[in-house]
Amino acid sequence: MAIDPIAARALTSGATGAAGAADPAAKSAAGSFTDSLKALIDSVESSAGDANQAVNGMVTGNGDVHSAMIALQRAETMLELTVQVRNKLVQAYQDVMRMPI
Repeated sequence: MAIDPIAARALTSGATGAAGAADPAAKSAAGSFTDSLKALIDSVESSAGDANQAVNGMVTGNGDVHSAMIALQRAETMLELTVQVRNKLVQAYQDVMRMPI
């Protein structure tokens, strides 16, 4: 389910003037926020891949237990952070939807 940007919704509802002037700033803010989320997800995927490689190295005898456990803990922490960010985003969306018009 895609969430429409507020600026685009304001433009289609017939708003003029200030909403049109704020549109480029809203697009750049939305773009940087989207880029930040993509970077977070990419880093989570990267840390999970690193953890898998460390565990495979430990199993094959090329790595040690210490580095494998650190990589696993780092991947778990990154995943927990991502889940908390998602929870906050869902909560913020629900708060906005409950606001009276």
